[in-house]
Amino acid sequence: MKIYFGTYTKRSSEGIYVADFDAQTGQLSNLELLAKENNPTYLAFAKDGSLYTVGATEAGGGIAAYDANAQLLNHVVEEGAPLCYVSVDEDRGLVYGANYHKGQVLVYKRQDDGSLVLSDQVTHTGSGPHENQTSAHAHYADLTPDKYLVACDLGCDKVFTYQVNPDGKLEALASYQSTPGAGPRHLTFHPTTKIAYLMCELNSTIEVLIYDGLGRFELLQTISTLPSGYTDFNGTAAIRISKDARFVYASNRGHDSIAVYKVLGDATLELIEIVSSHGKTPRDFILSPDNRFLIVAHQDSDNVTVFSRNAETGKLTEISHDFQVPEAVCVLF
Repeated sequence: MKIYFGTYTKRSSEGIYVADFDAQTGQLSNLELLAKENNPTYLAFAKDGSLYTVGATEAGGGIAAYDANAQLLNHVVEEGAPLCYVSVDEDRGLVYGANYHKGQVLVYKRQDDGSLVLSDQVTHTGSGPHENQTSAHAHYADLTPDKYLVACDLGCDKVFTYQVNPDGKLEALASYQSTPGAGPRHLTFHPTTKIAYLMCELNSTIEVLIYDGLGRFELLQTISTLPSGYTDFNGTAAIRISKDARFVYASNRGHDSIAVYKVLGDATLELIEIVSSHGKTPRDFILSPDNRFLIVAHQDSDNVTVFSRNAETGKLTEISHDFQVPEAVCVLF
């Protein structure tokens, strides 16, 4: 089984990497450079094997499209920094992006060969009380279960939802105001209940949200990702839910750990454990397709940690943490 890593290319990394993952033992091996790209910090596959990634050229930052053989199809860039998030809308033939620095949500139309053409973009406005919130910072743009586009904006403490027409044009639908200074970063939906789990980077919390199925959210619970008494720097990153919807996992950068939660009967969360990620700056992690393993990539220590996961308790046990991937910040099967 292949596992893919997006990276920063500020030190020794050259782009997008691929390795072998043994689905029986959880062992990683055979790291190879798949494609050279500038700071491909987030990746998304289409069903036909096309790969879309954060990308940049000398002309600017944006998104890059690759075919199933990892051959570059095109870049779509503008002056300034590249995107920070990419997702694929199979039904509409679209790709979505979030640009942190510009506070933008972007829509691209997929062409017959898999290349991209910009279809629409929306620029958020606003700010928040935290020093990192002087302007809007879109950090996530992906689909709700009912196919609205939802965007988390860390800079203005909002979650926006948009209607998407067949041509890839956006129409504002609703917005949710998170706790001031929370910094909404990523979102994951409960697979069977109208609930979403919102990862807030700046105050190290998860906001459990009731989702009405029409693009609107309402706060149900706020829970910390940190142990009580911890006061040093932390910024949360990724959030995942197990396939059986019994457990939620969240990564802490600074505390350098994975928080494990049990999903209760009302879909609220109860903290089970917080375990060391065995590396520095765990920006992203993923559950293996069978959910037996959790794989964590570290941006600043260049190592990947593999945990086995107890399906009954949700708890994690480290298998290894010595597989090296330079500047890894995205993990994808």
